[in-house]
Amino acid sequence: MAKLKGFEFWSSTLKKASFVVAPMVDQSELAWRLLSRRHGAQLCYTPMLHAQVFVRDANYRRENLYNEVCEEDRPLITQFCANDPEVFVQAALLAQDYCDAIDLNLGCPQMIAKRGHYGVFLQDEWELLEKMIRLANEKLSVPITCKIRVFKEMEKTVRYAQMLEKAGCQLLTVHGRTKDQKGAMTGIASWEHIKAVRKAVNIPVFANGNIQHLSDVERCIQETGVQGVMSAEGNLHNPALFEGRSPPVWEMAEEYLEVVKQHPPCTLSYVRAHLFKLWHHTLQIHQDLREDLAKVKTLAGLAEVSKQLRLRCQEEIAKGKDVEEKESGLPFPHWICQPYVRPAPKEPVANGNSQGSEVKKTVCQKRALEDSDGTADTLSKNKQKKRSRNPNKNFCPEQKPKYIKCEQCGNPKGNKCVFNLCRGCCKKKAYKEVADCPSHGLRFKTKAEKQKAEQDEKKEDSATETTKSTSSPQPHLDPRTELQEQSKTQLLR
Repeated sequence: MAKLKGFEFWSSTLKKASFVVAPMVDQSELAWRLLSRRHGAQLCYTPMLHAQVFVRDANYRRENLYNEVCEEDRPLITQFCANDPEVFVQAALLAQDYCDAIDLNLGCPQMIAKRGHYGVFLQDEWELLEKMIRLANEKLSVPITCKIRVFKEMEKTVRYAQMLEKAGCQLLTVHGRTKDQKGAMTGIASWEHIKAVRKAVNIPVFANGNIQHLSDVERCIQETGVQGVMSAEGNLHNPALFEGRSPPVWEMAEEYLEVVKQHPPCTLSYVRAHLFKLWHHTLQIHQDLREDLAKVKTLAGLAEVSKQLRLRCQEEIAKGKDVEEKESGLPFPHWICQPYVRPAPKEPVANGNSQGSEVKKTVCQKRALEDSDGTADTLSKNKQKKRSRNPNKNFCPEQKPKYIKCEQCGNPKGNKCVFNLCRGCCKKKAYKEVADCPSHGLRFKTKAEKQKAEQDEKKEDSATETTKSTSSPQPHLDPRTELQEQSKTQLLR
């Protein structure tokens, strides 16, 4: 059967899917995909998989794809991150029999993607991307798709999409944010960019960004003309988003835990993360249960904490506290599934003087470096956690103890090292010269001498045994036997 392309692939294989669950690292696992499908999702992606690890590690393949094969979980698209055409194709060939398409991640903006040189950090390397897509399109038996972020310039975004289409991409998901729009600076996704891409290409397009309710999905399709809409965070906070419902949190939590039990194994950290997302608003109130949820180490323990949260919410409902929830700023009571909206940076207020520009500068700047005194107000969250564990922890670089550096690599040297080196360099030198360094616990010389002594002792023992065997005395004969031997000798003469 010939490989389907473009709209034929979307119509036939994907069954004209319009409600799509995004690929989410450690979050869009089988149990969550099945829960989302029960509540309106028509197409799901696997979490992003590392192509290089997928190729070399059989356990990674089993745990992240092969063991998650399920008839209910189709259509399914497997997403990879990669920066090498050959490795990407090898990984895709190993995965193509377990999914309906292979997706290349060109949208991840996180620091780990920058260090690994994948995701959105490849968006300027058009030659490489063209080669990867073209090779995959030629070698695979399933279609190749891409998920991208936009450039600030709309024209460049359109040319980028057209390049991917020309290389062989059969479906394009466009996240309407740039690579710098993340974390506190996430902001609003540009549907105008998505609309421009949809008009410029002749393949199906999915939109991603600004999706919190079903009404957003319908409005996005109407305004941009896309074939489908993808949801990530909106889906995590409300799996029933595509149904247009906002059910009680415990309803979704209990159903999810039931699916996890039906389809083991599921990594406990994934389950914990989902419960944190679902119960996000409630956990802001019941901080004690937040700590319990973070500490429990079994599925039964997580289920028990979720049950306690449900009971507390039901007590609040019985007392009529749902009316008071209006004051919290949430559209619904905290026990109802609803989106989490990141607090946006304050907009600068231009009032005709220079104050507006000063406000703008403070908004756009990154968090200032810690002051030298390391006060709690200026420390990062990570350092504040360290200080809570150790109140005497000092973060001032000027007051930190100075170490004498290793002569070879610059790391701190051992205080009593015989070679004046760090442990790593000392080990190499001691091994090469067959020497000891008591400071680092290295005994190469001592061991060598001990082995030599044992060998010498064995040689001496074997030599002694040989000497004994050659110089052993003749056996003593009985006197009668001696007389008989003498008489025989005389007769012979």
